[in-house]
Amino acid sequence: MGDSFIRHIELLGYEKRFFPSQHYVYMFLVKWNDLTEKVVYRRFTEIYEFHKALKEMFPIESGDINTENRIIPHLPAPKWFDGQRSTENRQGTLAEYCYALVNLPHKISRCLHVVNFFKVRHDDMNPVTDSQIKKPEVFLLPKDSKKNPTDITGPIVLQTYRAIADYEKSSTSEMALKAGDMVDVVEKSENGWWFCQLKNKRGWVPAAYLEPLDGPDESEEQEPNYAGEAYVVQKSYTAVEEDELTLKEGDAIEVIHKLLDGWWVVRKDETTGYYPSMYLQKAGEVNTSVKSELRNRGAPPRRSTIRNAKSIHRQGRKKISQETYRRNSKKYIQNQRNMRGNSQNKANVIIEKNEPEDNKPKAQPAVPPRPSKDLILNRCTESTWRKIL
Repeated sequence: MGDSFIRHIELLGYEKRFFPSQHYVYMFLVKWNDLTEKVVYRRFTEIYEFHKALKEMFPIESGDINTENRIIPHLPAPKWFDGQRSTENRQGTLAEYCYALVNLPHKISRCLHVVNFFKVRHDDMNPVTDSQIKKPEVFLLPKDSKKNPTDITGPIVLQTYRAIADYEKSSTSEMALKAGDMVDVVEKSENGWWFCQLKNKRGWVPAAYLEPLDGPDESEEQEPNYAGEAYVVQKSYTAVEEDELTLKEGDAIEVIHKLLDGWWVVRKDETTGYYPSMYLQKAGEVNTSVKSELRNRGAPPRRSTIRNAKSIHRQGRKKISQETYRRNSKKYIQNQRNMRGNSQNKANVIIEKNEPEDNKPKAQPAVPPRPSKDLILNRCTESTWRKIL
C-alpha cells in the first residue's frame, strides 16, 4: 500500500475544556485511505498556524504571487479572546475550509504537512483531565449540517476596515492606502501588521491606519493585565517618543497590555512604556523564524504618530495614560508583596498554635493562703489547736 492520505475530514463539533484552564477544541472525524476513521482534537490557534505554514509552502496556490492563482481557501485569524460564541460561529467556516482542503490538488491535500497535522496524537487518545475539574462539555453540530458542508455557510466573509489616513508603502510586501479606502482584512497579526486586500491589490498594512466601520475597536483588545506575562526582548529598540521604553536584546520584561497596533505596554521593574510587540518573544518559547522576520520588516507606526488622521466616528478611541499604567502596576506589585507578607505571618501563627503539648510549660497549682489564728480557733478541733498554735 502507498503513502497514507486523507479521504475526508468532517467537523463534528467542539468541546469546552476546563483543564489546565478553560479553552475550546474542535473535534474532527478524519477518514483515511485505508478506510480507518479517527477522531482528533485541535485548537483553532493550532489550525491557523497550520494554515499559515501551508500558504508559505505553496506561495503560488496561496495567491502571494498572483491573486488570480489562489486556490487555498481563506481562514480568518484568531480573535484576541476566543469565547464560546466565536468558537460556535466559526464552525461553518472550518467545515468549509476542511472540505476545500481535502479537494485541493494532491500535491497539497496529500502533502506531509497536511497528513501529519491530522494524524492521531497521544492527547487525542488520552486527553489531559483532572478529577477535581469539571468534565469537558461537548457541543455537536446538528446532523442536518453534516450532510453537505457547503450548506453550513456561504463564502467566508472577511472583515472590512477603513483607512483613516494616507499610507505610503516602504516595501514590495506592503500595500499603499488612501484615506477612506475600504479594505478586507485577510489576516490580523498581533505584531501590528495586517494582511489586506483592496480590489486586485494585496499586501501588509499597519493596523494603526485602519478602523472598523461600526465604531472604535477597543472591544477587540484585551484589558490590561497588571499581573503581567513574561516575555524576552529579541531585538533592541531605542525609544523615540517619551512614552516608549529603551530595551536591549535579552532583557526580561512583563507585558501588561496588548494593543492592536502592535505597540504593547510593557513593564521593566516598576517602569512602563510602549514597545514593538514584534521584537518580543514569550518566555520559554522557541521560534527560529522570529529573527528572520525582524530583518524583513520593521515595527509598524503608532496611532499617535499618524498625521491628518480622519475618523468617521464621533467617539474616538480611549487611551490609557502611562501614568495610569505605572500607578496601577505599582499598586498591584505592592498588593502582591503585602499578600506574601500576610501569608508568611499567618504561617508563623499557625506554627505557634500547633506547637506540641510536651513543649509547653505545665500550669502549677496555686498555693492557698495560711488561715488566720481566729479562723483556726473557731473552726478547728482542740487537737488541731495544740499542733498548730
